[in-house]
Amino acid sequence: MNQTVVVLDFGGQYSQLIARRIREAKVYCEVLPWKTPLSVIREKKPIGIVLSGGPASVYAEGAPTADPALFSLGIPVLGICYGCQLMVQLLGGWVSPAQTDGAREYGRTLTHYDADSPLAASLPAEAVSWMSHGDFVKILPEGFSVFAVTAHCPAAGFGDPARRLYGLQFHPEVRHTEYGSQILKNFLYEICGAAGDWNMSDYAERAMREIRETAGNGRVLLALSGGVDSSVASVLLSRAVGRRLTCVYVDHGFMRKNETKEIRRYFSALDMDLRMVDARERFLAALAGVTDPEAKRHIIGAEFIKVFNEEAQKLGSTEYLAQGTIYPDVIESGEAGGAVIKSHHNVGGLPEKIGFKGILEPLRILFKDEVRALGRELGVPEEIVSRQPFPGPGLAVRVLGEVTEEKLETVREADAVFREVIASRGLAGQIDQYFAVLTDMRTVGVMGDARTYSRTVALRAVRSEDFMTADFARIPWDALEEASRRITNEVNGVNRVVYDISSKPPATVELE
Repeated sequence: MNQTVVVLDFGGQYSQLIARRIREAKVYCEVLPWKTPLSVIREKKPIGIVLSGGPASVYAEGAPTADPALFSLGIPVLGICYGCQLMVQLLGGWVSPAQTDGAREYGRTLTHYDADSPLAASLPAEAVSWMSHGDFVKILPEGFSVFAVTAHCPAAGFGDPARRLYGLQFHPEVRHTEYGSQILKNFLYEICGAAGDWNMSDYAERAMREIRETAGNGRVLLALSGGVDSSVASVLLSRAVGRRLTCVYVDHGFMRKNETKEIRRYFSALDMDLRMVDARERFLAALAGVTDPEAKRHIIGAEFIKVFNEEAQKLGSTEYLAQGTIYPDVIESGEAGGAVIKSHHNVGGLPEKIGFKGILEPLRILFKDEVRALGRELGVPEEIVSRQPFPGPGLAVRVLGEVTEEKLETVREADAVFREVIASRGLAGQIDQYFAVLTDMRTVGVMGDARTYSRTVALRAVRSEDFMTADFARIPWDALEEASRRITNEVNGVNRVVYDISSKPPATVELE
């Protein structure tokens, strides 16, 4: 069993990013909701605990809190932003509104460090950190001392080395903080005594062992989408249970242009039991009149289960349903205790009764880049491992409003054009995800000297390491111009193309 660090999530936008950075440092990490009982935290046997940031004020009525006994477990604790303020309040210090003292800070901030603190080891005397706080620590609890300050924050970093309790007012997990990764490594290795035992080679062996223990001699049906996650899951499951695995690809009619053909070509060449199911008509009928994207996800999730149950009955004694669920799916669906951003069809979109003995999700605790690393460890071809993400509901959530065959064809063709332009200009390797969306907006235009009242296509492209955060891609203007010109010329019913320059947060990667 790997050493574990627990992140208690107080609703901060960077909570999952903290976990990702810790895993990058080769230490396994789990995100738990702030309400998690102390007994459950202790059962995890963590070598360290991190308290995340959050939007609340610690002195506000009903603000998220923690059991003060958390700081008496003898386990190192690192509080970040709200987490550090909560630590101070619970241990007898004083947190004050920064506005009244002129101490509010947002964005890049020059920070001064005292390298004598183990948390600041190997750091320069000053560097930029990323601040985002409306409150600040005015009086520290007994036993704490300051090791980092800014022009407006007298306690940007502080700690009690005897009890191994530390607090940071800034965010070391974001890339904008210089030496942020080093600070987290200092906490993990110098303070928590981490061994750095989290790697994909060990994980693959452990996952296959757990699959065999759970499935026994039972047959497994994998919901295969052809994307990175389910493809890696298929190889992992195949090595674990062999021919007792059946991969079922359901063509729901919401795939990109020629994608089903490509999936059939690749997986038919593997030594797997592959079943292709044409369910286009039933999925489109199920979505008739539906416009809300969350409702679409739930309907598609329920319909998937119906199809998989039907296929399982044809196979006979299939006991387990397997999915390529990954950690961001779990987090965004609220399954880790946070807010529901969107219900992924394979998590929050599943019905209560699934008709199987159980569900196998061997990638459930992995981030996207970890899934890719695992795929390479398993020998999955790079053309599959490096594929950009594609949502399980497919183009159904990239058609805003009601889904029709005509709209699907429009967005399918627009998406194909956009991908061709990106590929022809050698930009594909510089962008982590790019696609077209058919908006639910019509606008007036002029084509061939005649007035048109046609649809608007939105283009979306982002760069991201883990898809928990993302920046819009700075695509050259001439490439966007070519994509716009070709789409309006080649795709019927479109007279306007726009480019989405939103980052995540505040937006999500998908535009739905």
